[in-house]
Amino acid sequence: MREILDIQKQLVPDLTEVMKKRHTILHHIMISGLIGRRTLAGALDITERVLRSEVDFLKDHGLIEIETSGMRISESGRQLLEKIEPLVKDLFGLSELEERIRDLFGLKQVVVVPGDSDLSMHTKKELGRVGASILRKYVTKDEIVAVTGGSTLAQVAEHMASSTSMKGCWFVPARGGLGESVELQANTIASTMAKKTGGQYRLLHVPDHLGEEAYQSLIQDRNIQEILEFTRKARIVVHGIGEAMVMARRRNVDSSTKASLQQEGALGEAFGYYFDRQGRIIHKMPTVGLRIEDIVEMDLVIGIAGGRSKGEAIACVLKFGHEDVLITDEAAAQEIVKYGSS
Repeated sequence: MREILDIQKQLVPDLTEVMKKRHTILHHIMISGLIGRRTLAGALDITERVLRSEVDFLKDHGLIEIETSGMRISESGRQLLEKIEPLVKDLFGLSELEERIRDLFGLKQVVVVPGDSDLSMHTKKELGRVGASILRKYVTKDEIVAVTGGSTLAQVAEHMASSTSMKGCWFVPARGGLGESVELQANTIASTMAKKTGGQYRLLHVPDHLGEEAYQSLIQDRNIQEILEFTRKARIVVHGIGEAMVMARRRNVDSSTKASLQQEGALGEAFGYYFDRQGRIIHKMPTVGLRIEDIVEMDLVIGIAGGRSKGEAIACVLKFGHEDVLITDEAAAQEIVKYGSS
């Protein structure tokens, strides 16, 4: 396929550009659900005149439907996007990025979506859509799935759908709440996933970041112990990855700990653990939730994060060596390759 694409790029370069443009438009309409022409033109940074001709082409070929309130993808359009996904990945150079990251870190699967979620909400939504699709692929009946919080995981939850295999599944928070927006907390994401799939959920009503005394007291509580024991039966965990200092600020970490993290070279964060450039754990927050020994024992660990700003942080966590699947975007992938090779 790559040979054919290379020949096509040499002989008919315009055809490749047209294909990219039409795929981008159609894909954006699919992710948006329903979108107006002006909004779409603004999101794609093209003129309404240029967009109009492309929209007319897509409509004439039955790939989108036009309503008074906007455009939506048709079933034919959705099927076409699924069929041409491998071709598009080669067209955008994403297949090569996936292979390089998979080989660098010995991962089972890597999925790279176009764009930079630092700059585009559309890209973050696509991370969520792919994350939901990957989870459906691996989940089996009566599974316990642990999830963390964050804006990308919230998008995964939004893209979950009813599934026969998931109806008996339990979704549980992998950690307590960070004190962030309720909709971004692990509890909310677990319950949303359960409701969208027809599954069930358990909640963990504790803050994520605790002082040592409060932490020791809480983990002795019988109810907390019971939910933690249940969570540790999870076979699959889906989690986000953060920049170390950004996460330290979100956790309201004291200034002396922040200074220590910087001094020790903390770059990435996951599950309350902070990692340096070599993927070594250099600090652990006293958090109620899954421990690193729980994660190491799981059958499938799915990391999902994007944005160029997170590339180095993701590479650090991957170097720790216990991820199985990574879902990221093009901008982050380029940084991951750079830092993963060094």
